[in-house]
Amino acid sequence: MEKEKRIRGLADTLLILLITIVTGTILIMACGADPAEAYSLFFRGIFGTPAAFAEIFVKACPLILTGLGCAVAYRTGFFNIGAEGQFYVGAMATTIVALNWNALPGIPRIIAALVVGFLAGGVWALLAAICKAKFNISEIIVTIMMNYIAINFLGYAVRSFLMDPEGNVPQSAKIDKSVQLGNLIPATRFHVGILIAIVCVIVVWFFLEKTTMGYELKAVGLNKRGSACNGISVMKNIVLSAFLSGGLAAAAGGIEVLAIQKKLLEGISSNCGYTAVLVALVAFNNPLGVLFVAIFYAAMQVGAGSMQRQLGVPSAIVNILIGLVVVLILGRELFHFKKKQSKVKKGGNA
Repeated sequence: MEKEKRIRGLADTLLILLITIVTGTILIMACGADPAEAYSLFFRGIFGTPAAFAEIFVKACPLILTGLGCAVAYRTGFFNIGAEGQFYVGAMATTIVALNWNALPGIPRIIAALVVGFLAGGVWALLAAICKAKFNISEIIVTIMMNYIAINFLGYAVRSFLMDPEGNVPQSAKIDKSVQLGNLIPATRFHVGILIAIVCVIVVWFFLEKTTMGYELKAVGLNKRGSACNGISVMKNIVLSAFLSGGLAAAAGGIEVLAIQKKLLEGISSNCGYTAVLVALVAFNNPLGVLFVAIFYAAMQVGAGSMQRQLGVPSAIVNILIGLVVVLILGRELFHFKKKQSKVKKGGNA
């Protein structure tokens, strides 16, 4: 039975991959480009230079953390669609600490900035969790609305109290070099924050798979009523997962400020908070899966960017293909679920 399951899973994966490649080829041909040349440029864009290869991990870093945040929340049945807003809140809180806590030297201030950003994002997500746990208000609606609040508040902040006093552009002052997260590989943008993201994946995996609290989070997601009957606090675990989810997404914002932008500005997330939902879904909310899916998605972005620059093939093809993969995966799950139900009914009738 287990062997059959593995073979079926491999066959489904290969089928999804084949459909995705065929669809990508059709889209490339529709743009009037040669698919062979396009795919050649795609892989050359990924592996052509050390800087291009390092760029995969630079783009993957915020996706890993925001995707990880979504995965933690989804484990308890809390559908956090607010990673985008939490990213912005974390970026703002981190910037405030990095610019103003001058009494702290470099590394302690970096740690303080990231911790404060994590806490701010966690508290921001808690508001939606409390609405769900106390008043049964849909967290999907609340988190989406809170995204707009956070995004627009950042726009207000960089035009008022966080605006660079020496400039007239809506952005903060540049963060001091001693408070920036440095690059690890010369002539690339491969920064320390990428290692922080990987450590977070390992810690979250261990927490969910090897601790009692992690077991309780998963139990609540699988069966809230059964968990309550067994003495597991549903509200506590929903609130905890929301806090961790918001904190991880906020950490992505903080790292983006300290490692890449070196200042706070509008549109800093590049919509990675929304993409994180897809990353978590494709990874089946598995922390290690999130790591690999985020890297894969980032690699596709880098390769598609190369195709767009040299052939004029729109990089938006990546988003179309990722959306297709999500639909195919959900369709696969629905098909097998219906098949299983049909077998159960036949067995019952017999």
